[in-house]
Amino acid sequence: MRAIVTPRFGGPESFEVRDVPTPTAGPGQVLVRVIASGTNPVDAKLRQDGTWAGLQPPVVLGYDASGVIEQVGPGVTDFKPGDEVFYTPEIFHNPLGTYAELNVVGTGIIARKPQGLSHEEAAAIPLACGTAWDALVRRLQVRVGETVLIHGGSGGVGSFAVQIAKAMGARVIATAGAGNQETLRQLGADLAIDYQREDVARIALRETGGQGVDAVFDTVGKNVIPSIPATRPFGRIATILGFSGDVSAFYPRNITLHGVFLTRERRRLEEMTPLIERKQVRPLVERVIPLEQVAEAHRRLDSGHGRGKLVLSVARK
Repeated sequence: MRAIVTPRFGGPESFEVRDVPTPTAGPGQVLVRVIASGTNPVDAKLRQDGTWAGLQPPVVLGYDASGVIEQVGPGVTDFKPGDEVFYTPEIFHNPLGTYAELNVVGTGIIARKPQGLSHEEAAAIPLACGTAWDALVRRLQVRVGETVLIHGGSGGVGSFAVQIAKAMGARVIATAGAGNQETLRQLGADLAIDYQREDVARIALRETGGQGVDAVFDTVGKNVIPSIPATRPFGRIATILGFSGDVSAFYPRNITLHGVFLTRERRRLEEMTPLIERKQVRPLVERVIPLEQVAEAHRRLDSGHGRGKLVLSVARK
């Protein structure tokens, strides 16, 4: 099968198109013909050095997919060949990701593709939307009427977070660069802040009458400590990236901090699907490019800037 291989850790120029052996579905697994694969910041981190995830080159990266089941392994009864599915595969110790025409995956982490979406749209959802869902629904437990501050609201995870928070009945304050202010408003943000020119904490306090927001979600990194003054006592902060600095201000304000790292499970995908099918949450796909142009997607990932998701078209036309 055709795949994009990382023969050595390094820059985007290291990718190679290769023919690699076709995998076979084992017990409890299915073989998926990948129609589209999403790209995520973790892809770039693993390309640079994947040893932290138990990877050694050569590896096939890719951790989002939408496609069609071609083969079911022994013991699989809840899926059949021809079913359209979407999922985010495991990262740790998984050398065969979704930058390939075929992918083997366990049935416990896949779900049926939401109706009304193309495979390219569906491939943009599992990892990024799942991360936003875990942060807002499961960890921060956002409630109707609360105010939520989302750092990086126009990015892959952030664009889903804005929409999920609105669907939960929250008032959303979101940050992005000058070029993505209108995107934030289109996603449903009640207030868009240009973090490059404005004092985010000061504005958040002003907009909450000096009380502070109820919850903060940092999708960018480096915003946890600066967000403490903008968070009300007994508020909550969640981050998907590491941070450093003096955390002593958490204690007198009784603020809870959540670190969010996505686990893989079917249940989460099924929980998100109704909002997606009702169009309350939609994937923000910036562009769809051929699999062979994956280096272009990784250069965008390396820049740390962008709008929504870049998706790779894997299936041959």
